[in-house]
Amino acid sequence: MAAKRDYYEILGVPRIAAQEEIKKSYRQLAMKYHPDRNPGNKEAEEKFKEAAEAYEVLGNEEKRRRYDQFGHEGMRGTDFRGFTDINDIFSAFSDIFSGAFGGGVFDDFFGNSSGRDRRPAHAPGSDLKVRLKLTLEEIGTGVEKKLKIKKWQTCSACGGSGGRGPGGKTTCPTCHGAGETRHVTRSVFGQFVNIGRCQQCNGEGSIIGNPCPVCNAEGRTQGEETVKVTIPAGVADGNYLTLRGQGNAGRRGAPPGDLIIIIEEEKHPHFIRDGNNIVYDLLISFPEAALGTEIEVPTLTGRSRLKIEPGTQAGKVLRMRDKGIPQLSAYGRGDQLVRIQIWVPSRLNSREKDLLKELERSELVKPSDRDRVSHAQRSTSSRVKDTSS
Repeated sequence: MAAKRDYYEILGVPRIAAQEEIKKSYRQLAMKYHPDRNPGNKEAEEKFKEAAEAYEVLGNEEKRRRYDQFGHEGMRGTDFRGFTDINDIFSAFSDIFSGAFGGGVFDDFFGNSSGRDRRPAHAPGSDLKVRLKLTLEEIGTGVEKKLKIKKWQTCSACGGSGGRGPGGKTTCPTCHGAGETRHVTRSVFGQFVNIGRCQQCNGEGSIIGNPCPVCNAEGRTQGEETVKVTIPAGVADGNYLTLRGQGNAGRRGAPPGDLIIIIEEEKHPHFIRDGNNIVYDLLISFPEAALGTEIEVPTLTGRSRLKIEPGTQAGKVLRMRDKGIPQLSAYGRGDQLVRIQIWVPSRLNSREKDLLKELERSELVKPSDRDRVSHAQRSTSSRVKDTSS
């Protein structure tokens, strides 16, 4: 597959171009490559769609910032319209093509007075939304999932046409398959062409003579399909992926809708997510905190050993580099932050009590009044600071 061209190059504008300049350039390209000006020219049609895709990104400030930062890679997972029909583009950007040319002059120039009669006879199939639950481990590495989706599917008996056998589906004799009729009127001001949807076939261009008994001329049936989807590492709760054309099939050949997969992050028994970092509370004993030790702790990819320095205080945060969540569509990953908690036993035998009382008499074991005040001031003036291990 050929690499995508730079969107700025497609529209012929510099990267510092203002929004009005981007809109003006897109408008000119749309007029140049419009199919009515280039009948049968597939190359012009592709350039027309290419320009529409470029404008969809650069004409939106948020998408443009993301594209400027990450390029095409940064647009993965972004909701694109995915235009399948030329008239979809005019519906999406009607503010450019009608308002900018004096209220419909652009449409008249290409022989479409309203734009409404040129839309498909049947609306596209509806979109499907599926919620996909993921663990932090799956989010940390990326995962491939298979989903069973109940949806409208193209009828296998008639291939989606709605008709079956001889005379099942025939070309409309009124519009000869065009789906529209044209009426020409002449006046002293010139010739006017009025284009409207064909009333006999309702704009389909064909007539069902022998309805398919399987789908009752719908061109689609209810079914179940297994869809394979690849979830990139680094997604977050509420992110979504759009699979174009994987939604409900449209009636009698109308394009299908999309499948929208919404990410739900499952609560983890050990970790708390903080952006791309993960937080883990580690409980250690007073002797371990005072003397130092090395402890095995869980991470998203297994267990790792963590060194506890002598004299480590409760609340201290130790950083385990690159043990967190990867950056979505970028390099690098977050860290695992280990918050130290000191275990205080609730039950002691007589010998243990005697040992602690003896230890309490040491000036180095219990905090001084100055230490207490200093600790209180630090606690109220700022949040806990991360400390690299």
